[in-house]
Amino acid sequence: MIDTIHERIHAIRSKLPESVHLLAITKTVTSEVIRSAYNAGIRDFGENRIQEAIKKQNALQDLTDITWHFIGHLQSNKAKKALQCFSWIHSVDNLKLAEHLHKLAVKLKVSPLVLLQVKILPDPTKSGWHIPQLMADLPTLNNFKNLKIQGLMTIPPQGLNETQTLEIFNRTRELAVEIQSQNWSHIQMKNLSMGMSGDYHLAIQAGTTMVRLGTILFGERS
Repeated sequence: MIDTIHERIHAIRSKLPESVHLLAITKTVTSEVIRSAYNAGIRDFGENRIQEAIKKQNALQDLTDITWHFIGHLQSNKAKKALQCFSWIHSVDNLKLAEHLHKLAVKLKVSPLVLLQVKILPDPTKSGWHIPQLMADLPTLNNFKNLKIQGLMTIPPQGLNETQTLEIFNRTRELAVEIQSQNWSHIQMKNLSMGMSGDYHLAIQAGTTMVRLGTILFGERS
């Protein structure tokens, strides 16, 4: 299995442009498998459950150059732990959560790297800002100096064809360009977290800077 994972990682990395960063999504993956991915050159790992991630982080403390990314829906009561355990939070999906994270970040004296999760199309199964609300909230977000806002994250609704999915990724990139052009003092739009195992090739076409890959690297999860 380890050899297979190494082969998959090397195969994917050979296809990625230099501008695209590979984030390995390791929910339900054991710490031993994460270690093998690390040995294959991966340094960025994404988790969506706090407690599961903490166990793995404790088991991998000797790998001091790992960067941990939180990618799941973040509940307010888990926000403090997320700030303590993750360098990146990809799923800041509303103003109330952003404000809560900022207050905690000030108290903890940390400055997490965060992405704003957006919904380009209505989708009851996903969290995130709709575009008009995000644009209205930008002046307030710009005041959250302890949050290093780095860009946008999106997950397309299920059931779309490739043309529709590519359109969502393109619209997300255009939105980031629009926000960047407004020259906010504490908001950057240099990163796009778009694309998973089934659609990362489309996200690359649209200009993503991060792809979140799990199944294509580690196989189907139980």
